[in-house]
Amino acid sequence: MRLWIAIHLPQLPLEVFCPRWSTDQGTVVLEQERVIALSAAAYEAGVRRGLRRGGAIMLAPQTQFQQRSLPLEAEALQATALALLQFTPQLAEAEEATLLLDVGASLRLFGGIRALCHRVAQSVRALGFTGTLSCAPTARGAWMLARSNAGRSLTMASLERRLEGLPPGLLPPARAYLDWLEGIGCLTIGQLRSLPRPGLQRRCGRALLDMLDDAHGARPELHQWLAAPASFHAKLELFDRVENAEALLFGAHRLVLQLTGWLSAHQLAVERIQLLLEHERGRIAGPPTVVEIMLAEPTWKDTHLVRLLKERLAKLELPAPVIGLCLEAPQVQPMAPPSESLFPEPGGSKEDWQRLLELLAARLGADNVLQAAPNADYRPEHANSWVSIQTKIRPAEARAQLPPDIGSLPRPTWLLPKPIALMMRDHRPYYGSPLRIRSTGERIESGWWGAMQTRDYFMAQGEDNAHYWLFKERDSGATEPETRWYLHGLFG
Repeated sequence: MRLWIAIHLPQLPLEVFCPRWSTDQGTVVLEQERVIALSAAAYEAGVRRGLRRGGAIMLAPQTQFQQRSLPLEAEALQATALALLQFTPQLAEAEEATLLLDVGASLRLFGGIRALCHRVAQSVRALGFTGTLSCAPTARGAWMLARSNAGRSLTMASLERRLEGLPPGLLPPARAYLDWLEGIGCLTIGQLRSLPRPGLQRRCGRALLDMLDDAHGARPELHQWLAAPASFHAKLELFDRVENAEALLFGAHRLVLQLTGWLSAHQLAVERIQLLLEHERGRIAGPPTVVEIMLAEPTWKDTHLVRLLKERLAKLELPAPVIGLCLEAPQVQPMAPPSESLFPEPGGSKEDWQRLLELLAARLGADNVLQAAPNADYRPEHANSWVSIQTKIRPAEARAQLPPDIGSLPRPTWLLPKPIALMMRDHRPYYGSPLRIRSTGERIESGWWGAMQTRDYFMAQGEDNAHYWLFKERDSGATEPETRWYLHGLFG
């Protein structure tokens, strides 16, 4: 099934200069000294489209005036297109700030056209733009419905009915002939199609007929698909100096959405991202503040990355106001396919567990969330060390640090930080009650490069049926070694 989604961004000139998350006191965009876009605050002050600059200043003197910048508009449209690549790799840019998405192959993945349209619209809103969305079996038909805000069509019959009532001025090739069309009583596209084709071609040119044929599926459509760059580097200029780090999350979310689209286009997952907070430029410029996020498990989802950035920015104290953001992905790897397990893992998957650890590290600090790392040492108190959760420990390297033939020997679930010396009663070690030895001994002789230790470990049982891990230590340097018992661990 071939189906297209069209997104028209009618307020793009305004939202390039006045994003919806900014505190707008009134913004007007001018082109050739006339108003082409304005914010709600400027409209309430009496400013209207087409008004000259002088009249707008008289009505709203406190309003901020901006000159239209086509390069900035093109950058905003490219950023939106890059973010929407997460839904389909076949995305093209059409006339008049409109994006076309071929989503026929993505319907099953995203749960149908209704759910997909909702996610596309949600992504556009998260980027800070207002768009008109439509879908149709043809790209030109979807473009025409989006440009006129005429709804959605899933079949050709429904599309033809909707197109019949649209005005012919919607088509760019017909705009030069609107007076002639109105003079002959041709006020809709349906009436335009009923005109004789040879005469219409001689009068208006072949481009108008081609556009009508494209919209009605009578001609194959050719598009130039958007190609994602080889490496990711996205920047965002802020519209004011920001002194609160938490206020940067809106702009960071926009950059993360672009990263998500780039990763999906290249079938990659990110392991490390860097958010650069740029401060003043010029002679008083300082180095940017770097917010680095290390991921235990590579991801290509924006929700987890935004959550981690939120935790990091909430704790960050800015050394100077921020005027720009830059997001980089210096460490990526091929996207891993989803698990082929028939039944889900109980208590969540391995990825869910890693996301929880990353969230705790972002909230509490990487040095406060630790993981165990084995060491090549037989002594229990030296056989393990605690390192940051962001330190990657490969399973093969961890197994190489384990002593051989140690897996079948009993080990307690709770190892005391320091062995406790035990008293002797009736020639038995005593800990609340006399302890009975319940296992054969395990001798550990280690530490020859430092303090040599000779221990014999046993499992013991008290009168309360609790099990303990004891060892007796012998002083090999004495002529008659003296036996000393210690408690080193408790079994569950």
